[in-house]
Amino acid sequence: MSETTATRPAGERRTGRHVVRALVVTYVTVLVVLPVGVLVWRAFAPGLGAFVDAVADPLSVHAFQMTAEVALIAVALTTVFGTIAAFLIARSGLPGMRVLDALLGLPVSVSPIVVGLALILVYGSTGWFGGALASAGIQVILSVPGMVLATMFVSMPLVTRAIVPVLVARGTDQEQAAESLGASAPVRFWRITLPGIRTALVTGVVLALARSIGEYGAVLVVSGNIQGQTETATLRVDTLYQTLLQPDAAYAVTFVLVAVAILTIVATSLLRRSQGGTR
Repeated sequence: MSETTATRPAGERRTGRHVVRALVVTYVTVLVVLPVGVLVWRAFAPGLGAFVDAVADPLSVHAFQMTAEVALIAVALTTVFGTIAAFLIARSGLPGMRVLDALLGLPVSVSPIVVGLALILVYGSTGWFGGALASAGIQVILSVPGMVLATMFVSMPLVTRAIVPVLVARGTDQEQAAESLGASAPVRFWRITLPGIRTALVTGVVLALARSIGEYGAVLVVSGNIQGQTETATLRVDTLYQTLLQPDAAYAVTFVLVAVAILTIVATSLLRRSQGGTR
């Protein structure tokens, strides 16, 4: 009797784990595996030649180049300012840091289209600074600077939120010890702080890059989606599918974006595993 009582909870736990596992597998299959699988099939269904023609189309190539340009500039700036924001939140102790931390959550709770409209109100031709910038020969809206600003808004929290928990967990003991030995602030950062947050920083940067490549709403508003000028890859997909009625070409361009996203996820996973194995 005691053996039956002892084994029943274990059996129930195993059944519960199997049920949860089946639910998770079903969830991932329905929402991720099936759509991606159908996308891959539709991208190559017309044949490899049609796929290559769609991807190698001059307008598509320009869209990929524009995506890379905007994403790389945005991620470079996001890495700098996101790291600074993380240090302010975790280490400065200044008033208002909770407000800053809360503001970094806006990209999650606010539609990127709202961000684009806000940028137009500030930097557009009739915006607060638009006239002065135009007089200086600087165009923000309908150009790369506006697209970069919009992309930075949605990607910066990924860098900051990856670094802050690591800074809080590490504390300041090592930096204080180095300071007591005469190490300057740059030396403390490069030799102590940066190695400690390296994994979190690289993870945040990779995720920010993936987010930047896939941004649509905010970039759509501030860029004007001008073919051959301000059209990114995500906007190119919309143009091909909705305007030009070329779904096969749209699937081909989308496949490239999905492939880049998958490679990004794999790279992040391998990075975390390698760093975990060296500790």
